[in-house]
Amino acid sequence: MMTLVGTAATVVLLRDGAQGIEVLLLERPRHTGTFAGAWVFPGGRVDPEDYAAAGSVPPDLQAEPRHPELDLPAARIAGVRETVEETGLVLAPESLVELSCWIPPLQAPKRLRTWFFLAPAPAGEIRLNPGELIDSAWLTPAAALELHRLGKMLLVAPTFVTLTLLQQFPDAAAALGFAAAATPETFSSRLLDGYEPDAVIAWHGDEQYPADGAGQPGGRHRLVMRGSDWRYERNQAPAR
Repeated sequence: MMTLVGTAATVVLLRDGAQGIEVLLLERPRHTGTFAGAWVFPGGRVDPEDYAAAGSVPPDLQAEPRHPELDLPAARIAGVRETVEETGLVLAPESLVELSCWIPPLQAPKRLRTWFFLAPAPAGEIRLNPGELIDSAWLTPAAALELHRLGKMLLVAPTFVTLTLLQQFPDAAAALGFAAAATPETFSSRLLDGYEPDAVIAWHGDEQYPADGAGQPGGRHRLVMRGSDWRYERNQAPAR
């Protein structure tokens, strides 16, 4: 099991399309790199230069864990930088709105605490970084989830859950307004045993969530994964 080894930033670009809200998804190379073959939002690791640009101090990974919000200014800078590097689209740092914070399961080989931001998509042509990406698509959340279900688009858990949550909003302004008014939710992931051949990830509020007595009787806050047929189950209000 690995401890957290740093912070990353992910930017969910939003625009309004003919069928409603759309997001930009990028396809990773199928055989190499992080999330090989998956469709993801723009993003990447927070570098020391991002902390310097934000005027904040990078964490000492050998010291006691610090509050994740201390990394938010640098994560915002990293999100802007990674979006430019991966898509050619230029964002203003202040346009990024915090949505959530994701912490991988203890079993993950590389554990980066990742801040997810929403941002309105700027005008401009997408120019993919050929070393990191092979395709891009603007899709409604529902369309992306259906392509995943059909086995035509590989998603990872944070992307799947974020798309599921974004389905409730009629347009980009509504999603951005919700995120701006809410406290970012932390998804500290735990893999549950005993569900083979399914894989099940649980978060705070689930009755089987194993950390800090957070599980609630009858509570469901989990992602059940059976092949490409995934279900996000939730009957508990977000923790604030």
